[in-house]
Amino acid sequence: MFLTVSELGVRYPGRDQPAVQGVSLNLAAGDIGVLIGPSGCGKTTLLRAVAGLEPVSSGEIRIDGQLVGSAGYALPPEQRRIGMVFQDYALFPHLSVGRNVSFGIHHLPKARQQQRVDEVLELVGLAGSAQRYPHELSGGQQQRVALARALAPSPQLMLLDEPFSNLDVDLRERLAHEVRGILKAAGATALFVTHDQLEAFAIGDMIGVVHQGRLQQWDDAHSLYHRPTTRFVADFIGHGVFVPARLALDGHGAVVARTALGEFTEKHSCPLPSQFPGGECDLLLRADDVVHDDASPVQARITRKSFRGSEFLYTLQLASGHSVLAHVPSHHDHAVGESVGIRLDMDHVVAFPREAGQPAS
Repeated sequence: MFLTVSELGVRYPGRDQPAVQGVSLNLAAGDIGVLIGPSGCGKTTLLRAVAGLEPVSSGEIRIDGQLVGSAGYALPPEQRRIGMVFQDYALFPHLSVGRNVSFGIHHLPKARQQQRVDEVLELVGLAGSAQRYPHELSGGQQQRVALARALAPSPQLMLLDEPFSNLDVDLRERLAHEVRGILKAAGATALFVTHDQLEAFAIGDMIGVVHQGRLQQWDDAHSLYHRPTTRFVADFIGHGVFVPARLALDGHGAVVARTALGEFTEKHSCPLPSQFPGGECDLLLRADDVVHDDASPVQARITRKSFRGSEFLYTLQLASGHSVLAHVPSHHDHAVGESVGIRLDMDHVVAFPREAGQPAS
């Protein structure tokens, strides 16, 4: 693995809780890793520790096999061959685009500097822009210049700290796809921090969910969504709710899940009832697990609707009082307060221990 973080801890003086604790992750060469989590969870601190900007209190960080940080050792940031892109771009307003990009390669001969500037500007889609100034560019173009400047010295690792947070929502996701293409074309290994799930899904090969300084899960986007390993990840990623369920075995060894939406039998990838006291658990239901079906005997009342263009996201209240979410094609335009038929359509089951105080199914 190109980047290896092992049992990493970062502690600030005067604070009871460490900012980062026990974090381990691996990132292969040429892959893009993303750290995501709520504000203050420690994701930026973790990124800064990899950069050498925060001291390591425990564990270690290795880049391409070389130890760069541990409790007793810190390779200076300038010797780690890291390129960094920040959320505020940090461009020099008085310098042209070309001179901004060449800022970190002044040790090269002039001809090679110009060649490299032209190469990276073409890579980020800004060929011919070397003589322009930052104020003449859009926010997305300025971010591309910042990316070109970071790529110019051919760093062995790229670190990006919420680089799109100052841009509008539509541009963020599009630019995330474009930046992924740029990084892949450059053969760069990168670690990216964001609080936006769409950005994370658009750019990351591997995504880590951070909560209270701990890495909850390090996985690909599909697994995070469909196979969350902790309740926090299940709740944080995507749209979903927890519904009480009781698991039991039928006469053929299949697991029967009894819920407020009825019961269903699952023969594959379902936890056994013995994993939970009395088989009582909380079932994770994603919005795409709940299907609108007028013929279903299970009725639910619409309490909220959000128009998403091609679909609505309905919040639905069951007769039991529990709420579920459902993605419904937008030509099914029902009013808030109206009741509709719903059924479950699940190809796997994700369940967690029942939270204290939750009613039985």
